Amino acid sequence: MITISLCMIVKNEEIHLNRCLSRIADIVDEIVVVDTGSTDRTKEIARSFQAVNYDFEWIDDFAAARNFAFSKASQDYILWLDADDVLLEEDQLKLKALKENLTTDIDSVTMLYHLSSDEFGNVTFSLRRNRLVKRSRAFRWIGPVHEYLEVYGNVMNSDVAITHLSSNQDQDIGRNLRIYEKREAAGESFTPRDLFYYANELKDHRHFEKAIDYYERFLNTEKGWIEDILSACSRLSDCHHELGNGQAAFESSLRSLQYAPPRAEFCCRIGYHFLEKNQYDTAIYWYKLATELELPPDYMGFHNSSFSTWLPHLQLAVCYDRIGAYGLANQHNEKALDYRPGDETMLANQEYFRNKLQELGNEGQSS
Repeated sequence: MITISLCMIVKNEEIHLNRCLSRIADIVDEIVVVDTGSTDRTKEIARSFQAVNYDFEWIDDFAAARNFAFSKASQDYILWLDADDVLLEEDQLKLKALKENLTTDIDSVTMLYHLSSDEFGNVTFSLRRNRLVKRSRAFRWIGPVHEYLEVYGNVMNSDVAITHLSSNQDQDIGRNLRIYEKREAAGESFTPRDLFYYANELKDHRHFEKAIDYYERFLNTEKGWIEDILSACSRLSDCHHELGNGQAAFESSLRSLQYAPPRAEFCCRIGYHFLEKNQYDTAIYWYKLATELELPPDYMGFHNSSFSTWLPHLQLAVCYDRIGAYGLANQHNEKALDYRPGDETMLANQEYFRNKLQELGNEGQSS
């Protein structure tokens, strides 16, 4: 059986750290915690789990801190987590089984990363990341902000999921943007990936016009990961929508088709454009396509499952209602309810369609 070093970088994480470590401490063989300047009880909590603590002076470089943490690991494999990540009970069992059965020819294991869920327990935003890597391969983290672990070799995709449970309390939400702005002011040359993530930070802070500029710079490089390219099209559409330019938002969605076959998200965005123009047959075409598309099991990009599950069905219910096809509208509303069984809007729709169908039935009987 392999051994595992858990490596973390932390700062002022007393709110989250106990929750994180309590669910994984008995699975890993070593815990390495690198502190970048805590002033609370973070180090004390780490020590209570027999973690080895190290200090690292913060230099606005996440990759540097993570590489330092990795350099202190001593076990066969390295697992990395953030303090506000957790393993739910079922994933603890999956990780234990993975540890017992993993063969040493595997260089990296990817795991799902669940970033958010809705009130009905559906994962609404997720991606897949390289989480468990062979220490002897000396894989390195790249990038001061939105860093990534550069891996190669024999990669295995697992069904283990890490769940992100941030409370956003005491987080410096402007930190990443300030790092990029500092690099920009210093005249640093940005890679395509930098351009993309700087644009994301600008969008998230509602600097929409500048975000559009940086998304365009990124796309014009004609480089970068395909999933980042598609995400840039999506986020460009959002920026234009926020600025009240519906046509540019629509064209940004269409732009995605230059790079890849249709994705459910863009089908929904295009469908919405035609729904707004009362072109229901065309809207129906795109929403139906969204329900039929599937991602490959080894998909690594960001994924919002609503675009392929309840959302297109709900919109199909709207479209069919507008053209008087109440039976089909009701069917799609019921399919949407399968994903969100307590949704008040869908329940109201359910009552509405039942009344409509009853009225039609009564009319048929009296004619």
